[in-house]
Amino acid sequence: MQLALLPQELSPDSVLSVLQGRRGAANGITARNLVQMLTTRISQADERKLRQIIEKLRRDGHPICAHPAFGYHLAADPTELDRACTFLVGRAMTSLQQVSAMKRIAMPDLYGQLGLQAPTKDEEQDHE
Repeated sequence: MQLALLPQELSPDSVLSVLQGRRGAANGITARNLVQMLTTRISQADERKLRQIIEKLRRDGHPICAHPAFGYHLAADPTELDRACTFLVGRAMTSLQQVSAMKRIAMPDLYGQLGLQAPTKDEEQDHE
């Protein structure tokens, strides 16, 4: 007879513990399933908390990848980590484009104000 795991609260340690066994995109897990696995419940508040925990873990240097097609997982190799970083940069670019439009500031000027180097034409096309 297999014993059921007791529900845990979401914490950086509990999330990282689950992700340790999920290396590579093929082993990804959705936010909803990860929350349910750890807490035995599903709630939008817990999913938001999970995203905050993932952000903290990334800031602490953990190579946590995420993509809508794969879910959350630890990078299995440098190529997966690069793909995840490219995805995050693309999301950031979308936000910067919105800021540029709302403030009516051209993207090159916005880059300069932020102290960022403008992307090359190839990089811009990759994000479209």
